[in-house]
Amino acid sequence: MGRKFEVRKLSMAKTQGAKIKVYSKYGKEIYVCAKNGSPDPDSNLALRRLIEKAKKDQVPSHVIDKAIDKAKGGGGEDYSTARYEGFGPGNCMVIVDCLTDNNNRTFMDVRQAFVKNHAKIGSPGTVGHMFEHQAVFEFKGTDEEVVLENLMMEDVDVTDITCEDGEITVYAPHTEFFKVKNALAATMPDVVIDSEEIAFVPQTMTELAGDDIAMFEKFLDALNDCDDVQNVYHNAEMAD
Repeated sequence: MGRKFEVRKLSMAKTQGAKIKVYSKYGKEIYVCAKNGSPDPDSNLALRRLIEKAKKDQVPSHVIDKAIDKAKGGGGEDYSTARYEGFGPGNCMVIVDCLTDNNNRTFMDVRQAFVKNHAKIGSPGTVGHMFEHQAVFEFKGTDEEVVLENLMMEDVDVTDITCEDGEITVYAPHTEFFKVKNALAATMPDVVIDSEEIAFVPQTMTELAGDDIAMFEKFLDALNDCDDVQNVYHNAEMAD
């Protein structure tokens, strides 16, 4: 299909302040995952995936350990998930996932990010039906047919595989995440996974051009500045 995986990733931050925000977001998510399930990564697959992702983004071990220890204590904050949907600059579609201990504050913060950047927040389901909840793996390679064969031999339900600019992207139902991960490790042990996510993948893309590109980047920055925002998914594609 040639579609490019579009999701904001928590990349290695360049400033100490940005690093602290990244660590805080991971710490919160690990705490909630461990508290709602088991604090043992061996029995909590979601927690194991999250810890691996945090380590890949260079989150220090003490941040991870502190979040798990906090969950073991049984006290602490009571976070809940919140999801907001709407249209960003250039009429692109946006999903914002949050973890919050104050829904009113989070809604106001996210709403302000929309209102101040030529965007419009909608009701639940406004754009969600235009995204697929997928497990997404990215790694270097040029032969998607071999990858597909390997995954099918391991009885993995694959949604799509693309190859662009020497990078292979595997899409599968989000429930197949660990099956894909184990199949790749078993059949292609030398492959280094550059990115592995459970994300909302857009079915169609919206091309942005001119002033909409700068406004969209400002919009993403505003969402990133919201402490409760964990992930932002969108279907924006920048014009060349």
